[in-house]
Amino acid sequence: MDKSVNTWLLWAPRILATLFALFLSVFALDVFSETQGLLRTGTGLLLHLIPTCMVLGIVWLAWRREWFGAIAFGGFAVAFVGFPWRTHAVLYGPLLLIAALYLLSWRQRRSAGAVDGRREPGAA
Repeated sequence: MDKSVNTWLLWAPRILATLFALFLSVFALDVFSETQGLLRTGTGLLLHLIPTCMVLGIVWLAWRREWFGAIAFGGFAVAFVGFPWRTHAVLYGPLLLIAALYLLSWRQRRSAGAVDGRREPGAA
């Protein structure tokens, strides 16, 4: 495969997942619309940032294990499918795209004979 395609497949899911985490972070800002005390606002902000932390944790775990990113982001996308598609397509559409890109990245690395930065056992 072309080197530019390999580079694109390597970085695209990681960048898109990080941008998706930033997108989710925007929803945490609604905590500041209500006038509450500092403790309640801080607690609300932390609770609203849990999905962002989960996405960033998956990106961290999937950095060298793309198969994990494909499964985790695909699982999140499937979890959103039960909701009305018009309102949540903004959420599960990008998740499916990120999962597909992680899967393609994993398959590309595996076909190149590299798993976790090492040659696969038995590969020539």
